[in-house]
Amino acid sequence: MPESGSMPTSEGGFSESQLLARLREIAGENKVYKSYIGCGYAGTRVPEVIKRNIIENPAWYTSYTPYQPEISQGRLESLLNFQTVITDLTGLAIANASVLDEPTAAAEAMTLSINALPAARLKKSKKIYLVSHLCHPQTIAVLESRASGFNITIEVVDVLKDNSKRVEEVGEDLIGVLAQYPDTLGGVEDFRGLADKVHELKATFAVGTDLLALTLLTPPGEFGADVAFGNAQRFGVPLGFGGPHAAFFAVSEKHKRKIPGRLIGLSKDRLGDPAARLALQTREQHIRREKATSNICTAQALLANMNAMYAVYHGPGGLRRIAEKVTKMTQVLAKALEQAGVEVKQPVAFDTLVVKKHEAGLFAQKVAQLLLINFRVVDNETIAITIDETVGKKQIDEIMRAFTTEEVDMVELAEGLDATSHLPEHFKRTSPYLTHPVFNSHHSETEILRYMHHLQSKDLSLVHSMIPLGSCTMKLNATTEMVPISWPEFANIHPFAPMDQTRGYAELIKELEQDLAEITGFHAVTLQPNSGAQGEFTGLRLIRKYLEQQPGKKRDICLIPVSAHGTNPASATMAGMRVVTIKCETTTGNLDMQDLKAKCDKYSEELGAIMVTYPSTFGVFEPQIKDACDLVHQHGGQVYMDGANMNAQIGLCSPGEIGADVCHLNLHKTFCIPHGGGGPGVGPVGVAEHLAPFLPGHPLVANVGGSQGIAPVSGAPWGSASILPISWAYIKMMGARGLTHATKITLLNANYLLSRLRPHYPILYTNAQGRCAHEFILDVRGFKASAGIEAIDIAKRLQDYGFHAPTMSWPVANTLMIEPTESENKPELDRFCEALISIRGEIAEVEKGEQPREGNVMKMAPHTVKDLLREGWERSYSREKAAYPVGWLREKKFWPSVARVDDAYGDTNLFCSCAPVDTIEGMTGIAAPAPT
Repeated sequence: MPESGSMPTSEGGFSESQLLARLREIAGENKVYKSYIGCGYAGTRVPEVIKRNIIENPAWYTSYTPYQPEISQGRLESLLNFQTVITDLTGLAIANASVLDEPTAAAEAMTLSINALPAARLKKSKKIYLVSHLCHPQTIAVLESRASGFNITIEVVDVLKDNSKRVEEVGEDLIGVLAQYPDTLGGVEDFRGLADKVHELKATFAVGTDLLALTLLTPPGEFGADVAFGNAQRFGVPLGFGGPHAAFFAVSEKHKRKIPGRLIGLSKDRLGDPAARLALQTREQHIRREKATSNICTAQALLANMNAMYAVYHGPGGLRRIAEKVTKMTQVLAKALEQAGVEVKQPVAFDTLVVKKHEAGLFAQKVAQLLLINFRVVDNETIAITIDETVGKKQIDEIMRAFTTEEVDMVELAEGLDATSHLPEHFKRTSPYLTHPVFNSHHSETEILRYMHHLQSKDLSLVHSMIPLGSCTMKLNATTEMVPISWPEFANIHPFAPMDQTRGYAELIKELEQDLAEITGFHAVTLQPNSGAQGEFTGLRLIRKYLEQQPGKKRDICLIPVSAHGTNPASATMAGMRVVTIKCETTTGNLDMQDLKAKCDKYSEELGAIMVTYPSTFGVFEPQIKDACDLVHQHGGQVYMDGANMNAQIGLCSPGEIGADVCHLNLHKTFCIPHGGGGPGVGPVGVAEHLAPFLPGHPLVANVGGSQGIAPVSGAPWGSASILPISWAYIKMMGARGLTHATKITLLNANYLLSRLRPHYPILYTNAQGRCAHEFILDVRGFKASAGIEAIDIAKRLQDYGFHAPTMSWPVANTLMIEPTESENKPELDRFCEALISIRGEIAEVEKGEQPREGNVMKMAPHTVKDLLREGWERSYSREKAAYPVGWLREKKFWPSVARVDDAYGDTNLFCSCAPVDTIEGMTGIAAPAPT
């Protein structure tokens, strides 16, 4: 084993035992000190029953985003629970199913503010967003990164100074105001007057907040906030060196149509029973492209499910008790410090206190060395200390030893303390929350275990069968790769811990960056973006920064093929670029080189970039990809390669070799981070040497990014750092030979499926030899005329065969795109082919008139147990054909828990305020969904 632990990708890979031994060495370089840094992150006790049965359970972490609701009701219900937690605690009408992190949620609140402006105000050239100086510093930095693409001016000010005079001065140039509650130093302020002033100007008031604090404090929705967001991490998710964590995002009724990200709502199935599904905005960027209001694709579903289960397990009473303990401990600490002669600079509101300390930085270093605890250095005269649920008397004693050698009677100081008596009345929460039975029923380990397993049983994941989603790369990762994410050396480190405590992380991150750079043929890599779409935005921001320093006209045109992933044009718009569409050839799906040349000529002096995907989203290797790159370079533009299909490149070619200047990767596709039912993800960006100086930095951690780095795109310096060991482990175990072999198997599996299915279905695009890359498109459009059958009918019928559908109606409407990955063996591929061939036979029965065009087995799919046991079976096909169309299903059968879900029902009023689907009767505050 190499002493350095850095295995060149030209060698073979580690065995599993070697890898775990090496990871233990790396983990041992991290120092797990007790952190009181706060700043949006807090220690938490992760219930072991939740850790073992969700984050460590492949039935939860290998599922896909719940676009097929009939086989996703478990996690849909759990995400409904998450949304309920958020709406109840924030006091707002509607919440989404998570966003990437708190700072990017703040950025989404800012862009929502633009979209909420009256039409006349949208045309104004000047747009000012006021941000409280007491917001978290990483939030302010990410806002700066996002604002430039929208020509927004960020002003960081005291938003309450002189009775919010600055709000009045800005006047109609104001798009919104952002405040923090409690603020980054732990204080709370009365924002009611500020909210009124903001609304008088028809602007939007957003508040960053803390869920645990809101069990005690008046919720933002009750003092005029239009948007509330924050980090749900302290609800049972480890610090993880910064992520992944689910951010939450809630809005008032007025803004429900503008909320970004995924939204879970209630509909009904074919039998009239309630069923959850993804609602309205779910994939709006794929439809609206450059007019989309957000580029969010991956969210943080797995972590949101952990947050939801934490709330279900503790219930409203348990959460309040935790919050009361936290605030009492903070008050005790404040009293003890004052008794010891330490100046506490402001009254305690919830969990954070601020003390005066000369040479604070040096003091904090000495405390870390001697007592193994971390404080936050606010400035050279100020220390902040944030208390969490893991803190007891022992920890308070340790903190006191940093300030005094005198003994303090903690019990005496705690006598008579009340969690909220120190607060003015208007800050005390009086409204109820989490009153639904689901939050008041599962408070023992037995109950929560059975509830989680009940939900799990409703969902199809990779533990059941292959998930052949084109462009999604649903490969099954090795269990060994997942093991380290639960180790305390990776899980329990604060993202802003001193760098001498994170040497293990630094080593792993450096090796992963080097390996990814070698694989992609680039000079440098940043791991900061915490999703693929964030990677796109980051790559385009790097290009913009580089082009701004070049002479000549402003280069802001971005060429994007019509076949592109919908996040491409959305990301380009967010980066401040103007999107120009490039045609694709109708017969081959390849880039239309004549159209590309014409557009390059037309916009030569303004051309900033082209965004291309290789292989293309049509599943073919573009034969003229290098020519396209050369052409754009000749006209002064940069080449951005979307790395969504990198699984077909590794070891055979690379973006750098082809001619790309920048490329984002999806570690949750190509490099084995599981999809988690809709996140987490990681979207690293690789760049050529001339772009490396602009890689994103961070305001709180030195030596991050390039010498001229752009503002950060994520809250933590290395984004979702705690899941990086998964991809590191994958690369180290595979080695160069294994990675290249996996690519070949990927291509082989796709072409094997294509060859078996070609006699039965038209294939939309192939190369000159009739082959595909790692995925291909079944053209089922003709069946609408011949049998009344559409792609959705085939997708739903596949559920009866125990399979998740391929990607449906993208990138071509009413088609199915199939990607098998290298994870699947030939028997599984054959079962999938047999299912599709059998379905083709069922379509033929309709075409021949043997089955009706309506009410046939396809149109009625999927079939549930309840459906099959109904009396009076009067259909044109048998129960047996519905349930067991092929023989192997008798031995291994996955049953959908609901019948076909109505994809339109409920969207007109979009109530989506969340209730578990089994128990919605009798709920208050939830409107009945209206049919469209």
